[in-house]
Amino acid sequence: MSRTWNTRAETGADIPVVRDVVTAAFPTPEEAALVDALRADPGAWIEGLSLVAVDDSDRPVGHALLTRCHIGNRPALCLAPVAVRPERQRGGAGTAAVRAALDAAGRLGERHVVVLGHPEYYPRFGFTRASAHGIGLTVDVPDEALMALTLDAAHPLPAGTVRYAAPFGI
Repeated sequence: MSRTWNTRAETGADIPVVRDVVTAAFPTPEEAALVDALRADPGAWIEGLSLVAVDDSDRPVGHALLTRCHIGNRPALCLAPVAVRPERQRGGAGTAAVRAALDAAGRLGERHVVVLGHPEYYPRFGFTRASAHGIGLTVDVPDEALMALTLDAAHPLPAGTVRYAAPFGI
């Protein structure tokens, strides 16, 4: 059942709850550790681009994170991870958090976003196959799983290899 979700930027008080959300959403704690490492990386972390969808008590149940990456030499953002508490999945919390994150990035003047994820999910936000724009990775992934989006139509996606922040390990 879908509902309207309130979203907001993560606060310091949210950090342990966001960790719980991410840990609950994935089969291993690796993604939660990734969020912690990205939060500690001043070259990756951008204040205001860790967004949460909150329940009626203002407690985060969904999370979307955008951090700095590059496409070739051009600054871009990486969307990862996106997480929702299992009992709240398929209710729109993840969609709301992603939309809020992309909107926040646009307001900050960011232009491009890449995501490595489910090709059935991310096109709803405007993501398209990155290879169609000459964007690739240094590791092998299914072509349809790497997607890209421009937040500003006046600035088309640049071609090049995506360079993720160090905590991603790629």
